Amino acid sequence: MNQPSPAIVPQGAVRRLPHLALWLFALAYVLPGFIGRTPWRMADITAYGYMAELAAGRADWLAPKLGGMPPDVDGLLPYWLGAWALQLAPDWVYPGFAARLPFIGLLALTLVAVWQGIYYLARSPLAQPVAFAFGGEARPHDYARAMADGGLLAFIACLGLAQLSHETTPALAQLCFVALSFYAFAALPYRRWTPALSALVGLTGLTLSGGPALALLLALGGLLAHALDRTQALEAPQRHRHGLWRLLALTVFIAALATTLDLWRWRIELPNGTADWQSLARLLLWFTWPLWPLVLWTLWYWRRQLFGRQPSRHLSLPFWCALITVGATVVTAAGDRALLLALPALATLAAFALPTMNRSVSALIDWFTLLFFTTCALVIWVVWIAMQTGIPPQPAANVAKLLPGFEPRFIILPFVFATVATLAWGWLVKWRIGRHRSALWKSMVLPAGGAALCWLLVTTLWMPAIDHARSYAPLAKRIDTAVQPSTCLSWYGLSRYQIAGLQIHSQLKLEPTTDHSTCAWLIVDLELVRQMPEIINPLQWKQVIVLEHPRPGDEGVAILRRLGGTETAPR
Repeated sequence: MNQPSPAIVPQGAVRRLPHLALWLFALAYVLPGFIGRTPWRMADITAYGYMAELAAGRADWLAPKLGGMPPDVDGLLPYWLGAWALQLAPDWVYPGFAARLPFIGLLALTLVAVWQGIYYLARSPLAQPVAFAFGGEARPHDYARAMADGGLLAFIACLGLAQLSHETTPALAQLCFVALSFYAFAALPYRRWTPALSALVGLTGLTLSGGPALALLLALGGLLAHALDRTQALEAPQRHRHGLWRLLALTVFIAALATTLDLWRWRIELPNGTADWQSLARLLLWFTWPLWPLVLWTLWYWRRQLFGRQPSRHLSLPFWCALITVGATVVTAAGDRALLLALPALATLAAFALPTMNRSVSALIDWFTLLFFTTCALVIWVVWIAMQTGIPPQPAANVAKLLPGFEPRFIILPFVFATVATLAWGWLVKWRIGRHRSALWKSMVLPAGGAALCWLLVTTLWMPAIDHARSYAPLAKRIDTAVQPSTCLSWYGLSRYQIAGLQIHSQLKLEPTTDHSTCAWLIVDLELVRQMPEIINPLQWKQVIVLEHPRPGDEGVAILRRLGGTETAPR
């Protein structure tokens, strides 16, 4: 026996959010962060380094290497996408931006897939609101559309989505392919070929992007959810059987593909000690905010539909996807990038909290969001004014201390965009606190708008400062100056992103240290020199200068010059 729905939604509560407004809002969130910057340190510049090596023909497309080292993420497809973009882009396009073009498309496709996935799950018979005695309940199509609008806004509002979704890394590609797979499983009872194609692209792309085990688990979850869908089995048995066979064939294909290409890699790393568990708990709390309170609300109010004899498809499917992606977060070292993949499923679960919330809870969300993001926006503006004018003096002094050598400059176009976004936020707040008919998605307008506002302000007003702090260019320029007029620099003990940063921003010819190297200069990671000073032969090398990144506490390098002889490598 099916449990009654906890959702009580009249037709007036599912009025439409204009699609043009939603598209413009999504565009305002997607583009900032991709435009007007150099590749950022760590994962972003490392991935770009592999793309540049492939595009220049200096690396094997099936086994790319950077400084002789393979990628730490085994997936090849994200690097191929960036390399193809570099090869196809005209000369007048900045290479760093050219490599980001496919990833702009991946993020946009992610938003579309999340909206579509929530829409089709909300159309499930067991997801519908309670039918009124005399009619007037929300119509299925309008209800599903309002739920998808609210779920997409909740997805955009996630604090952890902003930075990782705007980097050219395999994590963004994996997010897109997870969202495509999720949409495919959700839409399978309603469409025939579009979900099948999306599942093929999504699961294959995820397998080739470094997530074969996750792809297989998602395929098994989708297969199980479809097999247990008794509603479709009774209403459209032939379509149900066809969908079941397609998913089964796709699951076998994914397993065979990963096995044939030898993609299975197990990097299970359980938290060790109380500190690790506390760090993981903090990550879960802030990264998924504001989704996790809404997810808990959904699990409580829809518990009979989720844990009953016949689990509802609209709950069991996102619950399974969230379970395995959050589980991957617990057992992998890169927890934030694994947790990124849980956001589509968590946003779907959060969306089903919207038709069960009362006005007091919605008002609490609105007021907390209003105070939080307004304060954040005010801080961003105050710090920017301090960087430009020196007033107030304390924020200006803090910036000067954190970013030595940074020279603020006024750029008109980012200022205009930031001003327009701030005025739009003021209009949005005025609209939200005004008297309007209720709508399911209204509770998510301010969280999503505030997250988009702060991200846009940071990536416009603060972008020069962020570039100075996160780019490898300032350190690379100082290295160029230190070793002039030499054009050859051998390296030892550098990380992938340090090598990528030097290759991108330096004019020097880099080569790894070998017994046959003839470079007069040697660069070594500073931390390695401090921990093991014996690796440097004092009879062959003299330390000339130590250069640290402009941001205090970050990595540095030691520059050494040859004293003579033929031995060039550290002993």
